[in-house]
Amino acid sequence: MLVSPSDPEGSSGAFGLERRDLAGVGYRPIMVRYMSYLVLARKWRPKNFSEVIGQQHVLRALINGLDQDRLHHAFLFAGTRGVGKTTLARILAKSLNCEQGVSSTPCGECQSCQEVDAGRFVDLIEVDAASRTKVDDTRELLDNVQYAPSRGRYKVYLIDEVHMLSTSSFNALLKTLEEPPPHVKFLFATTDPQKLPVTILSRCLQFNLRRLDVTQISGHLANILQQESVEFEQEALTEIARAADGSMRDALSLLDQAISFGAGTVHCEHVNQMLGTLSQQQLHTLISALVTNDGPSVLEQSYELAAQGRDFTKVLNDLLAMLQRIATLQLVPDLDHSDDTDHEQLTLVSQQLSPEMVQLFYQIALHGKRDLPYAADPKSGFEMTLLRMLSFQPKQIDQKEAIPTAIVDSAKKPVKINQPVSVKGTEYQQNTGESKRTDQHAQGIAEPKPTKIVVTEATGSDKPQLNASNWLNIISNLKLTALTRQLADNSAFIAYKGEKITLNITPELAHLVSEKAQQRLESVLGKYLEQTIKIIFQQNTVQEQSTATLAAERSEQTNINQQRATDSIHNDPAIDAMRQAFGARVIESTIKPLT
Repeated sequence: MLVSPSDPEGSSGAFGLERRDLAGVGYRPIMVRYMSYLVLARKWRPKNFSEVIGQQHVLRALINGLDQDRLHHAFLFAGTRGVGKTTLARILAKSLNCEQGVSSTPCGECQSCQEVDAGRFVDLIEVDAASRTKVDDTRELLDNVQYAPSRGRYKVYLIDEVHMLSTSSFNALLKTLEEPPPHVKFLFATTDPQKLPVTILSRCLQFNLRRLDVTQISGHLANILQQESVEFEQEALTEIARAADGSMRDALSLLDQAISFGAGTVHCEHVNQMLGTLSQQQLHTLISALVTNDGPSVLEQSYELAAQGRDFTKVLNDLLAMLQRIATLQLVPDLDHSDDTDHEQLTLVSQQLSPEMVQLFYQIALHGKRDLPYAADPKSGFEMTLLRMLSFQPKQIDQKEAIPTAIVDSAKKPVKINQPVSVKGTEYQQNTGESKRTDQHAQGIAEPKPTKIVVTEATGSDKPQLNASNWLNIISNLKLTALTRQLADNSAFIAYKGEKITLNITPELAHLVSEKAQQRLESVLGKYLEQTIKIIFQQNTVQEQSTATLAAERSEQTNINQQRATDSIHNDPAIDAMRQAFGARVIESTIKPLT
């Protein structure tokens, strides 16, 4: 499109014009095309409260306040980057100035709503506090507060990163913030509310926005790509959501990058290459090699990751995250794992690894990540971390050298053991106590005594029993936490009849008998006894208790251990010699028994 000199302005559209003087000939119009593409973070920015992802605790307060006309004059939105602070502030400004009236559902069609969405509403004054920190800037801003709004119902001041203002600026803002004109609303956004003076905080309604979880982010990204008609893999969106670290804006920026990287598609392989992270399959291959103690395969994985240019810090982060998921699956298997695409593989690995080994691997990876900057190079530091995991695995005990253990089922008939067992070349007949030498080369070695095996009589019932004699042993093995553990440890057994268990607790500890703790204890004991039970608590003094409590027994044992340690120190000849030579004395409060 060419424009004549008589029409220097040209026509409107996606083209702009620039006039230049070429050798004094005159002006020739030059067309400049502006990019029409709008990034996803701006295109899919929520325009009303119903489009906001998460933050339900903030939305509820804002919606109720708008619908009930209970509007404060100052709002503070705090949270990490990209969680919706400025977005909520703009929607609130639009709700306040919608021509249809103040409500939580602005029409979005009136001129005020459209101008707010376009960022050119004259009565919405947006200020970047990071670039206007001086007190003169704040005073200039406040000089216009007293004037009525030009177009809207309220004049709204949106100050982003408000914690960047200087102390003098905060002091200049205080009086106006406390008693502003009725037509003024202040909306503050900050990523660091701790830096705000308490005098400012006390004058605002504070809303703390939470980080979004992986499910919320990946679900929103999937919805956007479906409407954008972009092919994607759900696992790739999960990787992007993890990399966003709770920020929806970061996730949309990464999604833009992933679409460009994948030439219009979003696949897991492309996302891993872009982010420098491992695929789930690579992680499973690495962990499988560690589980099977396959050193060559572990090093091969390290070489492959180095060839792919992976960041080994991120690799260790991914490894730590997977180990945490395995530990959770082992100890809390009842959690909902419907969002895990690799749940079956994780289940298989969790069955091959003991919980202790998972914890050991986690600690080694954590220390390896800490020491990675000090290694000769990242690859060698990463390999050394993996080699530690292989080196510190416990060796399997040879079954031929292990001392045999008799397993007796006490709920059935007594087991009679007549089979000979071998211990280091010596055969023992356990039912008679006689021993017979089978290894002719073991002469001269003292003959060990036969192992004594105690077989308990059958109870005649498969149902677990609960009585005064086994109460302490049972509750010490129950998996209890927090207040429930304290309640059980301080309860004494009285009776168990039918579905009722009667326990005693001293009056000074009666506050431990809360409804939640009692229900939890009933649930755990009910699973052990294989029936529904009800616990009844009595409050008697210590002297009236029929049995001891686990807490009292532990306290008594602690006192015994402490007394033994004290006696050992006082009876030590070396300590006595030092006291006599130097006139020293023993400070008993510093004596601690060895554990």
